[in-house]
Amino acid sequence: MMKINIKRVYEKPSKSDGIRILVDRLWPRGMTKERADIDLWLKNIAPTTELRKWFDHDPDKWKEFQKKYHQELKK
Repeated sequence: MMKINIKRVYEKPSKSDGIRILVDRLWPRGMTKERADIDLWLKNIAPTTELRKWFDHDPDKWKEFQKKYHQELKK
């Protein structure tokens, strides 16, 4: 089984990160490609703009967000 670590793109990259994949529809504000040190950008599998806006970083919506995001991924 492959181990997956989640790290914010704004955190400093390290050699132990392995392959760095960005899953976001928008490039991170203020982040250069060199600083991000991303190997692959998968913007097409990120949550839609509508879903991100609905979620609005509200912890109470987390369970429903996961359900809706999985539905989006199936499409």
